[in-house]
Amino acid sequence: MGANRPDFAEFYRRSKDECLFTVLVSVGDRDTAQDLVAEAFARAWARWRTVSRHPAPAAWVVRTALNAHVSRWRRRRREVPLADPGAIADRPTAGETFDSPVDPRIMVALTRLPERQRQVVALRLFLDLDTARTAAALGIAPGTVQAHLGRAIAALRADLMPEQKEIPS
Repeated sequence: MGANRPDFAEFYRRSKDECLFTVLVSVGDRDTAQDLVAEAFARAWARWRTVSRHPAPAAWVVRTALNAHVSRWRRRRREVPLADPGAIADRPTAGETFDSPVDPRIMVALTRLPERQRQVVALRLFLDLDTARTAAALGIAPGTVQAHLGRAIAALRADLMPEQKEIPS
């Protein structure tokens, strides 16, 4: 297992911010996202021999984090509310290295989407997974991914560009 540790360290260094950002967009709370991603990376390290052979190890980490989120939610038997809509758009606090590569207005608009739409947007656009891998990561059909993505883009467009009306054909 010693030979795998440098590989894992490089994977962690290369993908930690991307995974955190993806989970953050999905769950809407910075502290929760950090906890979930830390837990998911710990699980990845424990299973690194298997995870390293996964076609998209970062997607494995994100899916594991999202599964942990669902497990927490089920234990509480109530939905965990989104943080303040501006929370994921806030700049990092002192000592924090994570920085959002996305305009804060877009981040706030993302918090207004339903959770599944946020997850699809995060995996498709921020983690750059294709439809099939997004579907596999979320455990849904590829057509459902496309439907959620289409609805999310339409909602974001309406939220961010309200002056742009659809032109009738």
